[in-house]
Amino acid sequence: MAHDTAHAMHPPTATGLDTRKLAIWTFIGSECLFFATLISNYLVYKGQSLVGPLPHETSQCMLHGQMATCEPIFEIPLVTFGTAVLLFSSFFVVLALNGAQKGNRKQLIGWLSATVLCGLFFVGMQVYEFYHFFHKGLGYTTNLFGSSFYTLTGFHGTHVTLGVIWLATVLVLAIRGKLPPEKALNLEIAALYWHFVDVVWIVIFPVVYLMR
Repeated sequence: MAHDTAHAMHPPTATGLDTRKLAIWTFIGSECLFFATLISNYLVYKGQSLVGPLPHETSQCMLHGQMATCEPIFEIPLVTFGTAVLLFSSFFVVLALNGAQKGNRKQLIGWLSATVLCGLFFVGMQVYEFYHFFHKGLGYTTNLFGSSFYTLTGFHGTHVTLGVIWLATVLVLAIRGKLPPEKALNLEIAALYWHFVDVVWIVIFPVVYLMR
């Protein structure tokens, strides 16, 4: 009876979707345009840098106030591993959502914890990468590559960080037993955002790290 009353208070939307789910899809749509702009910007300036360090080629660069020869700056194996971790995290959050919908608290907490850990690893990898690049002489204003690279990957890393924080708050709710099956939508919405940042990285990784 209470369920029927609650349903009457919240009539179905014209789209048939929960308003919160519709909102996150709308937000994701706007974010797609945002990242499309950043990726386009990176491609426009790709190969236009006059000085190094450069992503794939040995180049002349200013290091500690003196001209020096700089080796290619990217560490492809590390980023490839970080990419794999991020992609697996999307699978983990699907398993966590399945546990939430079935009321399997152990499955929910276990796989959601794994998702958060994967996200933390990816953010840590990016922090290490930025720190490493800076000490190799690549600052934000060093060249066009540095500016476009840090802007694109930095904004993505910020989105991943926000996603980790969001999933961590849902995890805390799950641990406290405040995420029953009828509230699984809270995790589903966070999972949609998490899938989005993963899909964006699937585009960024080959464009930035593999294309020469």
